[in-house]
Amino acid sequence: MKNNQHENERLTTTVATTPAAPNGDVLAGVAKPTVEIEHLSKWYGDVVAVADVSFGIGPGVTGLLGPNGAGKSSILKVLAGLLKPSAGEVRVMGQRMRSDVQLFRRVGMVPEQEAVYPYLTGREFVRWNASLQGVPDIDGATQRALTTADLGDAAERRIGGYSKGMRQRIKIAAALVHDPDILVLDEPLTGTDPVQRVHLIRLIQNLGADGKTVFVSSHVLHEVERLADRIIVIVNGKLAAVGDFRAIRDKIDEHARTIRVKSTNDRGLASILITTPHVASVRLDPDPQSLVIEAEDVRAVYRLLPRVAREHDIRLFEVAALDDSLASVFAYVTQR
Repeated sequence: MKNNQHENERLTTTVATTPAAPNGDVLAGVAKPTVEIEHLSKWYGDVVAVADVSFGIGPGVTGLLGPNGAGKSSILKVLAGLLKPSAGEVRVMGQRMRSDVQLFRRVGMVPEQEAVYPYLTGREFVRWNASLQGVPDIDGATQRALTTADLGDAAERRIGGYSKGMRQRIKIAAALVHDPDILVLDEPLTGTDPVQRVHLIRLIQNLGADGKTVFVSSHVLHEVERLADRIIVIVNGKLAAVGDFRAIRDKIDEHARTIRVKSTNDRGLASILITTPHVASVRLDPDPQSLVIEAEDVRAVYRLLPRVAREHDIRLFEVAALDDSLASVFAYVTQR
């Protein structure tokens, strides 16, 4: 336990990019934060979802990373005005949001749930959102949002016939129609296929490059790696780490992680890997049929696998970190 405590103290020191706030929390490294979360707590009855969290974010894409149930959605909903904080406050451009409801017009929210009407066309859905926001030029704003989300060709189709990726993009178009400074996206890549994911990642990156403050949540480490340079890690409702993604990833990857591999010769691959550095253990899993590797250095194992497979004429079908392994990594990062 002492070793873990020492390692976690070193992690916080390594990734902190600005001085600590008065309560000891770490603020993100932005000179003039667009959004400041100050001592935020949210509880539901006896359940504490968010516990005294403080951080700031600015223009560009910031990732909110944490396992399912960590409190990410509660933080995003408070920021979007859908939930009232139990304690603490949110500031936008230095102003308290709860004291000036007009500030909520500067925020666009893309919820994890579908929140779309399948019988409307894409254009009707975005136009309806423009009307709700009181946009002066409804038709012009609708067309700009559809173009930004790259949905011009599908605008006249009913949303019920959209793919998962297209439904995510129409939600983004609806959130952008009033041209908010801040865009909040809750698990936007969930359920999308690889091609759809590439389109959404490019769209989100472009929005950040255009100067918007984009705040994206995910429980998948490699998704956040592709989306954001800055991340905020939340576990069990508490702030675990804030800072540059690469610094945090370097520390996380020092801890053992579990990798599932499917290949044409799992047993042969296991016998080779068990004798190589950076592999702590290997076991065969019959359901699903695969190889489960406990890695001491996960990135070294990722580099090793293609070379070993090529040298021994083994074809790799899948190489993926296990979700429960990611949860254990988050737990490791936040042990005190």
